[in-house]
Amino acid sequence: MPPFSLGSKRVLLVNPNEMKPPVTPIGLDYIASALALAGFEVELIDLCFASSFKEALDAYFKDYDPVAIGVTVRNTDDCYYLSQDFIVPRIKEIVDYIKGKTHRPIILGGVGFSVMPEPILAYVGAELGIWGDGEGPLTALVTRLAAGEDFYAIPGLIFRKAGAEGGSLASGSDQRVTSGLANGRYHANPPELADLLAFPLPRRAAVDNPRYFREGGMGSVETKRGCEQKCIYCADPLAKGRRYRLRPPSLVADEIEGLLAQGVDNLHLCDSEFNLPYHHAVGICEEIIRRGLGEKLSWYAYLSPVPFTEELAYVMLRAGCRGINFGVDHGVDRMLKTLGRPFTSADIKETAALCHRLEIPFMYDLLLGGPGESKESLSKTIAMMKEINPSRVGISAGVRIYPGTRLAEIAVEDINTGGTNLRGSITPEFFNPIFYVSSDVGDELFPFIASLVKGDERFFFGGGEEPEANYNYNDNSILMEAIKKGYRGAFWDILRRLAEEGRGE
Repeated sequence: MPPFSLGSKRVLLVNPNEMKPPVTPIGLDYIASALALAGFEVELIDLCFASSFKEALDAYFKDYDPVAIGVTVRNTDDCYYLSQDFIVPRIKEIVDYIKGKTHRPIILGGVGFSVMPEPILAYVGAELGIWGDGEGPLTALVTRLAAGEDFYAIPGLIFRKAGAEGGSLASGSDQRVTSGLANGRYHANPPELADLLAFPLPRRAAVDNPRYFREGGMGSVETKRGCEQKCIYCADPLAKGRRYRLRPPSLVADEIEGLLAQGVDNLHLCDSEFNLPYHHAVGICEEIIRRGLGEKLSWYAYLSPVPFTEELAYVMLRAGCRGINFGVDHGVDRMLKTLGRPFTSADIKETAALCHRLEIPFMYDLLLGGPGESKESLSKTIAMMKEINPSRVGISAGVRIYPGTRLAEIAVEDINTGGTNLRGSITPEFFNPIFYVSSDVGDELFPFIASLVKGDERFFFGGGEEPEANYNYNDNSILMEAIKKGYRGAFWDILRRLAEEGRGE
């Protein structure tokens, strides 16, 4: 690795995510706050709102020479089978341009990066990356860079170093294996993931949160990190750790109050499943209620169907919840078990009954086409959705394969045995978008689902005929126009309200 010269106490953060409607880069806000508390002057170039990334970078580097540049990788792709929009090449283009403006170190991080850090570093050509929580490691890294000190022992740091062998990331129950794509060029330090996320209150000042609210319809808050579920396809445990790491309810409520002061009164909770663990979700809601924020606030969350009780539903409503997205994945018990989901179709029906009784708008997310999928299982699932009548149903057909997951192991077995369940430009690393589609349905997956849901506005499905039914929210013109007119909330609920208002309800 080339030596890094000393820099100032200035750090540049770059958000390369250009998807619209815009989604708040909450991680950069948290990172910027941690750096500022350590005495660094932090600038953010948010390419989501830049007319030209080159002009934005030119203007910055004309005047400033930061000690380091942090680039977040929130997503590697849009996880959408029909488009397979791979974002990493665009990030490489941006990083290459930054390299032409400065010799300072470029550090990659973010949730998308943490899913497969070594392959992304190798592809983009960066020297440094941080897997997992960035607040502590990035602050330590730039502090040592500014002082000219050795930084190779920082937890969670991934770096290219002559003679370094590929290592593994492991911390307690958190583990991922260094990718072979790095060919031994990167070394990965074990991360240290705090059990309690009692970081100082983030200032939420680096990101233009009011603008994201105006143009994206929501703000965002995180109440925890990590996931203890064993879904075969999910990369969240790889990126955030395999155990729940909780933020104190008081700090979450403090942060919400800060966003309300900025005029951001409609939020998305960024947890993978808000009600896991159950006691923490109740505690968050009770703190919001205790402060009287529920009357000023509207928010949405992802939930697991289990545990979802009347107690939790009531306390969520009192705290300002306006809608729930349940990640149910399927409606057939055999498929739920295959996908690693710890609940049954009966549990799903109970959530529907409770939401209907309390008049809570709710959505189910389905993930169809996975191992063992058949036309029979597809038919039963769609029939069940129609019967229990959620407000909306999102359908993702084809399952994105991420390295380090059980689904990736199944896919490797498929490759080795000459199976026909994979779609996309297949590589052993599963770096670019590759999807699992059960050979029992194969190329009939999309037309068959379309035939089952045709004409039913409750279903968001990319194989449908209506543009508003497209479940890929990126560049959804109907959605963006609604937000421009003042609609706020979860994207699925904005589209639901538009449809209902169009019918005069």
